[in-house]
Amino acid sequence: MNKPVLDLELISVTKRYGPTVAVDAISHHFKPSSYTCLLGPSGCGKSSTLRMIAGHESISEGSILLAGRDISRLPPAKRGTAMMFQSYALFPHLSVVDNVAFSLKMKGVDLKERRTKAGEMLELVDLSVLSDRLPDQLSGGQQQRVALARALITRPQALLLDEPLSALDPFLRVRMRTELKRLQKELGISFVHVTHGQDEALALADEIVVMNNAVIEQAGPAREVFKAPKTSFVAQFIGGHNVIALPEGRYSIRTDEVAVTTAEKGTLSANVMAVEYQGTHVSIMAKIAGDQEVTALVAEGDFFEHPQNPGDQIGLTWDKNNLHKLTA
Repeated sequence: MNKPVLDLELISVTKRYGPTVAVDAISHHFKPSSYTCLLGPSGCGKSSTLRMIAGHESISEGSILLAGRDISRLPPAKRGTAMMFQSYALFPHLSVVDNVAFSLKMKGVDLKERRTKAGEMLELVDLSVLSDRLPDQLSGGQQQRVALARALITRPQALLLDEPLSALDPFLRVRMRTELKRLQKELGISFVHVTHGQDEALALADEIVVMNNAVIEQAGPAREVFKAPKTSFVAQFIGGHNVIALPEGRYSIRTDEVAVTTAEKGTLSANVMAVEYQGTHVSIMAKIAGDQEVTALVAEGDFFEHPQNPGDQIGLTWDKNNLHKLTA
């Protein structure tokens, strides 16, 4: 079922709702056969972007290209994409196999062929034994896999996922991340996945596109975005970073790259505000000059060799090579 390598590209795509600009002239080339996460807070424009790619929202300006073909104004069924919605939207009166086969029925595919193809999809998502059940007889994770199979049966060139894990409990969410990544690699098609969860994006994505206030703040490989955020917003939203104003500018530094020492040995002196035990690590939140807050993530064993408490004076230090100058 592998697909040829196909490109998805946004060119100056804008979406307006009256005077409100939801997406402001964004351009991005999605790497072929990759898993991309659109990451950002509520209202940043990520879901509007996904819905424009799918054809469920019209674009106000710009172009969307898939395999070099302008799909901007084609109906959803003609685009070569499929979308998996947050709610799964399964038909409660149809069996699992009939839910998966529904889009083929709408296309006039005969019963035998659509049942065969639906069976193949259910095997792919490991649900063959549940093919005759109704949706309300399934767990949340099983319902999600039915929705995945239903989206994939159309053999899309790109699969679009709108917050697909948000309804699952934390344990199942982690398991389904593994399943989604496996499917993407096995099928070789592009997945574009909207989420506001930083951990989810880092776990899944080959590439992360961070959006804020209707524009793209930063895009790149997941590790690159995490290790070297370019703006204060990205550093703070992606998590695990401090944003510090030093005399020569604003910088980010990862919390695990801040070392705790005695007050006289530190690059900066600080006052401990709070200490949080996090299992393998302990988070030490401290205040430095200028009323700035800095967090250091210390290995659990190291912390308990030299524990600190709120009110203690400490020193903070770091390798200057781990400081990343921010552009905004």
